[in-house]
Amino acid sequence: MTPRDLLDEALRLLLAKDMAGFSDLWAEDGTMEFPFAPEGYPRLEGRAAVADYVRDYPDLLDIHEFTDLVVHETADPRTIVAEFAARGAVTATGAPYQLRYIAVITAVDGKITSYRDYWSPAAVAGITGSLDDFAAGVRS
Repeated sequence: MTPRDLLDEALRLLLAKDMAGFSDLWAEDGTMEFPFAPEGYPRLEGRAAVADYVRDYPDLLDIHEFTDLVVHETADPRTIVAEFAARGAVTATGAPYQLRYIAVITAVDGKITSYRDYWSPAAVAGITGSLDDFAAGVRS
């Protein structure tokens, strides 16, 4: 699978709430990091860490659709930059959830080796009520 194929499949699996399938897209030693997250937010090392991190994601957010997808090719054919928005609801409150993302995805041999997820902590705090509560939910 190409980086673009992996992105499309990742978004499909997130909508299907298939977190096991989502994390299976990672290489055994693949990473996921959040460069704009507050200090102390985890850098995930390995497929197992990604699986543990996203396991309860559907309990936090009910994503209904991804919109405004734009994919930028880079000079390295293994890496793409994706811009998109997620729409849905905060599971606990039903409050609307809408957030823009930028992801830098690198893939080797059909698996994600690096996923850098650029999202706004301030926006998440405004939507969910508290970034600490959100972070505690994804780390539990």
